[in-house]
Amino acid sequence: MKITGKQIILSLLVSTCSLPLCAADIWVSPKGSDHAAGTKAEPKATLTSALRQARELRRLNDPSVENGVTIYLADGYHALYEPVFVRPEDSGTADSPTVITSEKGGRATLHSGVAISNWRKQGKLWVADVPEFNGCPLTFRQLWINGEKATRARDVADFEQMHRIINNDPVNEILWVPTTAVRSILKAPRAEMVLHEMWCIANLRIRSIEVHGDSAAVRFHNPESRIQFEHPWPRPMVTTNGRNSAFYLTNAIELLDKPGEWFHDVYTRKLYYYPKQGEDMKKAEAIVPAIETLVQVKGTLDNPVKHVRFENIDFAYTTWMRPSEQGHVPLQAGMYLTDAYRITPKMIRNYRNHKLDNQGWLGRPAAAVQISEGNDIDFIRCGFRQLASTGLDYVYGNRGGLVEGCNFTDIGGSGIVVGSFSPLAHETHIPYDPADRREVCSFQRIRNNYINNVTNEDWGCIGIAAGYVSDITIEHNEISEVSYSGISLGWGWTQTVNCMRNNTVHANLIHHYGKHMYDTAGIYTLGSQPKSYVTENCVHSIYKPGYVHDPNHWFYLYTDEGSSFITVKDNWTEGEKYLQNANGPGNVWTNNGAAVSEEIKNRAGLEDEYKKR
Repeated sequence: MKITGKQIILSLLVSTCSLPLCAADIWVSPKGSDHAAGTKAEPKATLTSALRQARELRRLNDPSVENGVTIYLADGYHALYEPVFVRPEDSGTADSPTVITSEKGGRATLHSGVAISNWRKQGKLWVADVPEFNGCPLTFRQLWINGEKATRARDVADFEQMHRIINNDPVNEILWVPTTAVRSILKAPRAEMVLHEMWCIANLRIRSIEVHGDSAAVRFHNPESRIQFEHPWPRPMVTTNGRNSAFYLTNAIELLDKPGEWFHDVYTRKLYYYPKQGEDMKKAEAIVPAIETLVQVKGTLDNPVKHVRFENIDFAYTTWMRPSEQGHVPLQAGMYLTDAYRITPKMIRNYRNHKLDNQGWLGRPAAAVQISEGNDIDFIRCGFRQLASTGLDYVYGNRGGLVEGCNFTDIGGSGIVVGSFSPLAHETHIPYDPADRREVCSFQRIRNNYINNVTNEDWGCIGIAAGYVSDITIEHNEISEVSYSGISLGWGWTQTVNCMRNNTVHANLIHHYGKHMYDTAGIYTLGSQPKSYVTENCVHSIYKPGYVHDPNHWFYLYTDEGSSFITVKDNWTEGEKYLQNANGPGNVWTNNGAAVSEEIKNRAGLEDEYKKR
């Protein structure tokens, strides 16, 4: 596009005017041009270009940035082909923040959704060609039809109908299952098993199936096969009471037999869909996701990104492809194992910790928005929806940050994740207590957020998951329709004092949780956390899935292994089913249960100004 003299003059006006009416405002519209001046009349086309313009204004100490830089995104969808990268040079100050927001009266959505069109009817199914994305074949694990997530073809419509394994053979890396369960997919090239293991599910890519009468030997690809059969916890359960671990099968065209299901043939690059009654795919909106992360905020410990605020922005349509490429064998809270095995003799640990019989190292799922080495990175009244894995993740080295009034819904993994769950090379049972405390996520405030229908793919994830954190506050959130626990605070399975302390979980409303997993609680803690408090929360209405290994192992409040120096007080729960498992010293439990005042019960959850969504 040719740059006109008018555009040059407008650009100069934006960068030199110091009057209050000429603040550093930059406008973005998908209909704009990155060669434009960034004014409302001539907007930029991308947020990346707008950030560069703001960066230059700050680099040149332009007087227009004195009261901050505001980037306005036009109403509607802003498609991304790579993450927006926010770096230290994009930092603001307390008096001059960098704000990214929707234009007044509008709502902007950053997304990586790709529309699937030109559907053709083929018997009961519809079929469409899958386009390339950014020069590469497009692969994905999610499909949304008219905004509703469709079901990846699987062998059961009702999870209560799942089959159970017959036996687990870790030496030969075989799971034995009923032949009737796998007969239809004997020739399927990329079928997967989703295996229920108490507090986690494992996504296992099937390598081969051998039929031996009424039993079949199922083997899996690596690395997940090695990890699955070497790691001890969580493990497939084989019992004497008929409650062996349940599983379902997915990702085979042979399983595409129910309305609302789909299958992507990656070899022919065709997408098949079995429509629901009344659906006309020539008129329907069909969207698949293309990238894993929409926004990455990343600085360094010595030069963090500072004072950036996202406000009234939606983040939508992301993928997460690790389960299709390397499988997914989590330890807990969705954090996947990269290596794990039993050790003999057991390791002796200090400070009254029991001997350790295994070791494990962890990776971290992708997130739609990731923040590392950032100070005061805020999200105000934003939306996180139609995402494959984590919604918002304060990964590492963050100080401060307010997440307030946001909606998290239709998310495959956790809604919000904060803090380290052991660095990549740090054995996960060793207390994390870095010499440089800047590594520890601290002083985050997570309040008045509505978190609903998250963890709907990786059932072992959490509404709000906080690992090794200090001085954080989680308060007045409402969390519902989660597959595992509502809030998880802490990590490490150890009583040894570490970097965690001064954390608060206060006045949250948690209900309709434990939808698919057990060994669960509305609020769950791990590890030593001096001067930490779980107070005035309201927890009720747990699900009761019939396929779990131990249907009685659920709780309203649960201080798990190593939990120490935590006060649990004045929490309203509809019963007094709690667990204090292998706790350390200093915990105080006071006045919890249905006798807690109605005032405390009614005050939990969203405050009045945030109840309208």
